[in-house]
Amino acid sequence: MIYLNFIYLLILLIMVLIGVAFLTLLERKVLGFIQFRKGPSKVGLMGVLQPFSDAIKLFSKEFFILNKINLIYYMISPMMMLIISIMYWLIYMFYSNLFMMNYGVIYVLMLLSLSVYPVMYGGWASNSMYSLIGGLRSVAQSISFEVSLFMMLFVVLMFVESFSFMDLYKMQIKLKFMFIFFPLYLMIFISMLIELNRVPFDLVEGESELVSGFNTEYYSSNFSMIFMAEYMGVMFMSYMISMFFLNFGYSFIMILIIMFHIYLILWIRGVLPRIRYDELMYLCWKKFLTIVIIYMYMYYLLKMWGLSLI
Repeated sequence: MIYLNFIYLLILLIMVLIGVAFLTLLERKVLGFIQFRKGPSKVGLMGVLQPFSDAIKLFSKEFFILNKINLIYYMISPMMMLIISIMYWLIYMFYSNLFMMNYGVIYVLMLLSLSVYPVMYGGWASNSMYSLIGGLRSVAQSISFEVSLFMMLFVVLMFVESFSFMDLYKMQIKLKFMFIFFPLYLMIFISMLIELNRVPFDLVEGESELVSGFNTEYYSSNFSMIFMAEYMGVMFMSYMISMFFLNFGYSFIMILIIMFHIYLILWIRGVLPRIRYDELMYLCWKKFLTIVIIYMYMYYLLKMWGLSLI
């Protein structure tokens, strides 16, 4: 049984890595069509082999050490990012899976909190003023929105009374949570974009003032690891929001819903400008936090009222 689970996880890892490769191609195609151009179309049939060409180019680039960097932290940061992004997928629900955890949601929240550290290391270790500002922005952004994001998820978990993704699925067999928690779904989707540093919240990669985030000092295989971690995060967060609000279990419909969320993230990148930093913080601490606290009390009172009737 243990060997079978190991094989399942190995297959899952390979599929996720292939998914990341083709997600980059999908993004470039979607952005291309939004901007009235074709996107990658030369390498292979209609540009299908472009991701593999990019991977070969990135991993074969010359690697050299910059002057005045804190080498250990500089090297550890992208590795940590990639390892954390891979660890998310341990909660993926197979029919036979040792890692179908009873506390899967807590495990995901723990990894979301850990993902702040490699960004902080990367921004600080290069000893560059722009990188440090980008790192500080990212840490402030992630910490601020984790508070309201955790509380939003807690409202749903209060309804389910379990931390297991399997119980989330069982509760949604008859009625999907999206219809009960629709405003919460929209807020979690926005928080998810902020957690992923995607447009319009890509303040870490503010090209106009910070010279495009980690592109400043990371290159070659290190850049590839950060890039892969980011796109693994996009795939996982789309999977997680689908699990929480439109859970169809093991089915083709579930795959379509996950793809819809992924496409939505890519489409938003093509049509929205970057938000101002002070507006982002205002949205977090004044708007989302207030609304989610009201939501929490409302559902708690409804639950208590329902129990008193029983």
